[in-house]
Amino acid sequence: MTQTALLVIDVQESFRVRPNWSEVNHPDIADRVNRLVHAARANGELVVWVLHTEPGTGGAFDPANGHVRFIDGLEPAEGEPLLTKTSHNAFTTTNLQQLLTQHGVREVVVSGIRTEQCCETTARVASDLGYDVTFVTEATATTPLPHWTMPADATLADVLADPRTLSPETIVERTEYVLAGRFATIRTLDEVAPPVLAS
Repeated sequence: MTQTALLVIDVQESFRVRPNWSEVNHPDIADRVNRLVHAARANGELVVWVLHTEPGTGGAFDPANGHVRFIDGLEPAEGEPLLTKTSHNAFTTTNLQQLLTQHGVREVVVSGIRTEQCCETTARVASDLGYDVTFVTEATATTPLPHWTMPADATLADVLADPRTLSPETIVERTEYVLAGRFATIRTLDEVAPPVLAS
């Protein structure tokens, strides 16, 4: 049987304190990820929790500011590994690969924030390392993406008013296009974590 690991990437308060969170495509991301977590635990699969940190930056990802913690409702169970990373993907600055090897993992299921950034980058690296990758887009979240020429201090209103800004729907579509058949299999929440029918 294939040993599978669920990766929960950066579902942390750091994102919720930013102005653009008001435009996030899945404000219920914690509930969506929790469905995967419960399914993985029920199947005896490994759940790996990842938090993004940018120490010394003074921003939302600086641990000193207290936002580098999981969104309410998400909590690792005893014995489930918790990794902190400083790179976009969950492998380069952690011992994730070693951990997966120790547990005999061959397939990883990717969930978290943001769809096109840390989740996509992790999926690509995992694929290159030889893992089968399942990307549950519905259990990822993202926010509008400004054009690269937009000043870093632009307001959310400016970003939303710019016709070049990519909507979360467009980002999701593009992410699925580039991952599917190359780096990952795209699957729905219902496929990976079938709804429990009331008896």
